[in-house]
Amino acid sequence: MPISERVTPDLSSTADACLAYLAEHPEELLAFMQHAGIDPQALRNAVGTKMLQHGLIDYFASNEAILLALCANTGMTPENFMRIWHKLNPEA
Repeated sequence: MPISERVTPDLSSTADACLAYLAEHPEELLAFMQHAGIDPQALRNAVGTKMLQHGLIDYFASNEAILLALCANTGMTPENFMRIWHKLNPEA
């Protein structure tokens, strides 16, 4: 389901969209897991946690290609995505 542009998406729904994107792209999921230093069981255990949500947002924000692909698939603009990232990283 596309994330509406009329409302800035929240952290949880955006992280869920990131995880769904990775689930559909196994090579990207593997890259994320390697980047985060987690194995499949640790990923399963982390689903729904703030730590994983923040990690997913950071990972997508640092990788323009998958950020743009996620936005194209969900209907979210990169600007709205980065608003969420900036809320998590106000000092950046």
